[in-house]
Amino acid sequence: MSRRHLLAGSSAALIMAGAGSRAKASEPEKPAEIIVRAWGGSWVDSLKAGVSDPFTKLTGIGVRHDLTEDNEIRPKVWAAVDQGRVPPIHINWDTTTNATKSALRGITVDLSDLPNLKNAMETAKPVGLDGFPIVNTYGYVYVLAYRPEAFPNGAPKSWKELLDPRLKGRVAFYNDGIGMHFPAQVAGGGKLEDIPSNMAPAWEFIKQLKTQSPLLGEDPDFTTWFQKGEIDAACTISTNAREAKKNGINVAWTVPEEGCKYDTDGFWIPKGLPANEEYWAKQYINLALSVESQQIWLDGLGLPGVIPGVKPPAGLMGDPSYPTTPEDFKHLIRIPGKVQVENESEWFATFKSIMQG
Repeated sequence: MSRRHLLAGSSAALIMAGAGSRAKASEPEKPAEIIVRAWGGSWVDSLKAGVSDPFTKLTGIGVRHDLTEDNEIRPKVWAAVDQGRVPPIHINWDTTTNATKSALRGITVDLSDLPNLKNAMETAKPVGLDGFPIVNTYGYVYVLAYRPEAFPNGAPKSWKELLDPRLKGRVAFYNDGIGMHFPAQVAGGGKLEDIPSNMAPAWEFIKQLKTQSPLLGEDPDFTTWFQKGEIDAACTISTNAREAKKNGINVAWTVPEEGCKYDTDGFWIPKGLPANEEYWAKQYINLALSVESQQIWLDGLGLPGVIPGVKPPAGLMGDPSYPTTPEDFKHLIRIPGKVQVENESEWFATFKSIMQG
């Protein structure tokens, strides 16, 4: 997943907001560095190669990656803004749902003036929020991943196929059910427009899934379970199944007729930064919204960006887990971040209660 290419050529200079002699003359003072909160491992390696290193090359500003977990850094940022102190980071690389919590609190900087947003796809816009208090930078799909040997008649066409008695003890979900709540609503005979007011169909279907004695875990578990041959099917982010496939395991994935949850991650800037530092933090995000940066950053992750022209990695062209066209998105489920923020804790608790009952 790590990519360490260099951003070739000087065309990237035109990506920066305010490129050209007039803008350069009026650029604010450059800080020695900006601090970007990030996930570790291959995630930060990809970000460094695709965005951070090119940003430093273009501006001379260093980039420090703060690997504090997003849930841990959030209250620190909130406290700083509330108390009128300078926040501990310039940019938070966050899940859109978590970022929405900060946006609804009113502590994020408006990013609607970023030049490269003019070229962005609709998926860059956070659903259910006014303007751009956060910017989505790529998406991912909670697919139905499966071992072809366990499905000799072809890819599962419905999530209901996981109820086959032969799969008992051989299916897996996230331990809080994330990714499964929405397709379960449809599989249970309900409607997506009834979310969140009437989730009874989802919980009834999940009760049926519970009788299959599923394995419950987190991202690394799915790859391990497939590699050890312990499961035949799972609801998981496509990246996990792809990682198992890279390691030589015969794993495939599909989007069943009920659909799959589509989600995003993004960037946001906290209020309270010095004006010049806020300016350069915006330039960093603007660079991340360029074809050149997205191509390098997202290539190894196998995730679709939000800027037209980014080419999918080998083998993912036309893949249901790599949506790029309006037709692709017809089969995916997007629920506004505000609705998720307001209801996710209850959904997680209900799923866990069913599975533990």
